[in-house]
Amino acid sequence: MIHDAAFTDPARERRIFAGRLFITAIVVVVMAIVIIARYFDLQINRHQNFATHSDNNRVHVRPATPSRGLIYDRNGELLADNRPTYNLTIVRERSKNLDNLLTNVAELIDISEEDKKGFRKRLKRRKPFEQTPLKYNLTEEERGILAVNGFRLQGAEITARLTRFYPNRELFAHVIGYVGRINERESQSIDPIAYSGTDSIGKIGIEKYYEDQLLGTVGSENVETNARGRVMRILDSVGATPGDSLTLHLDSRLQKVAYDAFAGERGALVAIDVKTGGILSIVSAPSYDPNLFVSGISQKDYNRLINSPDRPMFDRAIRGQYPPGSTIKPLFGLIGLHNKTITMDYAINDPGYFFMEGIERPWRDHNSKRGGHGRGVDLAEAIIESCDVYFYKMSVKTGIDLLSSYSEIFGLGNITGIDLPGERPGIMPSRTWKQEARQEAWFNGDTINVSIGQGFMLATPLQLAVMSARIASRGNMVKPKLVQSVNAEVAETEVASIPDLEIDSKYWDYVHEAMRDVVHSPKGTAKGISAGLDYEIAGKTGTAQVISIDAEEEYDSSKIEKNKWDHALFVAFAPVDDPQIAVGLIVENGEHGSSAAAPIARQVIDTYMKSRPPRESQLVAAESINPGEAR
Repeated sequence: MIHDAAFTDPARERRIFAGRLFITAIVVVVMAIVIIARYFDLQINRHQNFATHSDNNRVHVRPATPSRGLIYDRNGELLADNRPTYNLTIVRERSKNLDNLLTNVAELIDISEEDKKGFRKRLKRRKPFEQTPLKYNLTEEERGILAVNGFRLQGAEITARLTRFYPNRELFAHVIGYVGRINERESQSIDPIAYSGTDSIGKIGIEKYYEDQLLGTVGSENVETNARGRVMRILDSVGATPGDSLTLHLDSRLQKVAYDAFAGERGALVAIDVKTGGILSIVSAPSYDPNLFVSGISQKDYNRLINSPDRPMFDRAIRGQYPPGSTIKPLFGLIGLHNKTITMDYAINDPGYFFMEGIERPWRDHNSKRGGHGRGVDLAEAIIESCDVYFYKMSVKTGIDLLSSYSEIFGLGNITGIDLPGERPGIMPSRTWKQEARQEAWFNGDTINVSIGQGFMLATPLQLAVMSARIASRGNMVKPKLVQSVNAEVAETEVASIPDLEIDSKYWDYVHEAMRDVVHSPKGTAKGISAGLDYEIAGKTGTAQVISIDAEEEYDSSKIEKNKWDHALFVAFAPVDDPQIAVGLIVENGEHGSSAAAPIARQVIDTYMKSRPPRESQLVAAESINPGEAR
């Protein structure tokens, strides 16, 4: 067989094969070098960098939320508690598709439009990898459903948190206040680190005023997570510091008695410890459940509260400004005595009305139809029977300058400095005030109106209680205070910065006795609450007009709507021989302080007197009794 030499040259075939093999070897060697170099770069040169990235994907730092400080009353009853709740939170970075995640969640449990709206708002303010709450207070059933379907909900997690709870609900709503979610305005002013572990902040009341003490200090945790972002273990942590616990002067028993005593009527009451200034009870009625606000109130509930004609969210005790009526008469009488514009012997004739020279209209007494209080009415009788005409004449003799300056010393016309936000100052009018507020000069007619707590004059129930306490203590000007101790460390009693009055003791005795007779004299306007008392109360009733009545007209509540009836007021302190508790209160549209307001004060004072510790004088007397006799 004959073969073509071109296809049968063995040497040539070997050369071609050898060449190809060499090239292949070169390529393999080069690729091996490249791979080895890359491996060296990744494993040696860049090891630390990638190890860090790996840890960052696996290990995360999250804030450790401090427990908010607890709030107790003077007897150790818990007023603001922390309770565990379960919330559904979402970490956006761990969800491949946030919209799909929300849809999946909504298919499993009820997610309202308010929940979604709030979540979107919070999402804008969050930091990377921060848990953003979608729904608060999950039920046990909801937690079970979400746990079973966790594989569908990448990025979602059930988290346990302590949530504020107010066991007494509406009883302390205005004074304790409540916490609520941090809004956009608040987020601009707070320390982001301090609040990294919570989305709540004190909104009103004690919760707001003592926010810094109650908040605590945030801690941190390094946690290891799996590929789905679930926490596998805690690697290390820096513990959070709980907030300070507060003990208040408030007495829950007094608070309940006071609130229940209003029996659905609108009004406010403040009871204060005469010796320390501690607030024993502060009530604004009606009230509301502060727990509604903790996790976000529904629009329905909010509209119900806002649109209620009774205004349950309005704190009448420190923000309600009312004409004080005749409750200020003992103070004005004391001012007149101290400044010697009147004497204890000064008396007037009261025909039931008063005319000032040059003015045709009369200023009438409340009993003008019965011919007034008659002849020889002195200051004591004017206080006991609430004679308006006496104070009309006395105020003209004394003048607005003295009445105004001394009234401010006793707590009227300025904020008292109580440890609550939002206190309003009332109005103790003066020449300067009228000129600045109305650009008008002061007239004697203005002074006459002020003399019975009407006209331009306004006061809060807190101010009336402070005034009563300062009269009771004979000028001891303690400041009203709610917090008794912080972490069991007793706070010092604060004294208002005012000049020494140096009022003669005989004037104090005179006014105290007159106020005692308001309750215990047969002629006293509050004699109705004296029955069955085993101690003595000093007090003064008051009535404040809501609408103007012409001088020639008579007030007749049967012809007007109830929301236009006169307000009923009462101030008091007890016991007279050693004052310990002072009270100021108003019943809106209650008409008469004697029938509407005074009985409420009696219930509160009774409760206090029954529960108070024995006085030093009683202890000394008891120790002096022979043991055999004591049996």
